[in-house]
Amino acid sequence: MTDELKDAGGRRIEVLDELAPELVREVLDLIAAAAAEDGQQAVSEQGRLQLRGRRPGVRHVLLREDGGLVGYGQLEDTDPVEAPAGELVVHPAHRGRGHGRALGGALLQESGKRLRVWAHGGHPAARHLAQVLGMSLFRELRQMRRPLAGLESGEPRFPEGVTVRTFRPGEDDAAWLAVNAEAFAHHPEQGSLTQRDLDDRKGEDWFDPEGFFLAERAGEIVGFHWTKVHAAEGLGEVYVLGVRPGAQGGGLGRALTTVGLRHLAARGLPTAMLYVDADNAPAVAVYERLGFTVHETDLMYRTES
Repeated sequence: MTDELKDAGGRRIEVLDELAPELVREVLDLIAAAAAEDGQQAVSEQGRLQLRGRRPGVRHVLLREDGGLVGYGQLEDTDPVEAPAGELVVHPAHRGRGHGRALGGALLQESGKRLRVWAHGGHPAARHLAQVLGMSLFRELRQMRRPLAGLESGEPRFPEGVTVRTFRPGEDDAAWLAVNAEAFAHHPEQGSLTQRDLDDRKGEDWFDPEGFFLAERAGEIVGFHWTKVHAAEGLGEVYVLGVRPGAQGGGLGRALTTVGLRHLAARGLPTAMLYVDADNAPAVAVYERLGFTVHETDLMYRTES
């Protein structure tokens, strides 16, 4: 499907279900230029992965002026309950001309005026745009960091009967996806990961099964800690940490966190980072006790309807 719109500012907005390879490169270049200017990715990892190939429920909004791509928006309508989720970015050289409002308006139109939008980093311009679009604050996602020097020297303490090993690509996929869905049943993004989503990540340069830890009891996965290395930034990430319902409350999450952090420290990385919802008080408390502090905040806004 292709929709094309023009507004009074001379902009051309095109809505596509799938991007050709040359358009993917063009959008990635725009996202990279914005990240270099802002020091923050305006489009999430999931959004960047969804640029390639047709994805059910995903639409791409391209904003052009004088033939050049100056803005990009993405709409993901896959949650059976929540409103569609959107992200958008305007090239740094073309800001202050109403392009963000035009992209936001297009996302609102495509979503039927039921929309959630991320403002990564919570920049004032993004907050202002959300207000202009009539959206209110809905969710706060914190990025927390801590130095990797000075980690606990003792061995992490696992609950009785629990052992830890690393992920085996292909062999562990289905079992891990099932436990991930259970552990994040309340989480609209993480809990809905599919085999294709996992394959996308396994195909990325950063993927390393030696940094993907599975905790087992009686041969069944009860928890996991998937780490990620951001080599260019010198950061190690607590990428996904989950404990199966029924295995919570025994210190497994803390022990798995420690295992992953020690792995990242052994890689020579100076700093660890993670993302956690601000309203997840138990998780925030665990991370604070482990020495993490808030580095920056992503905000999600939504329409009231």
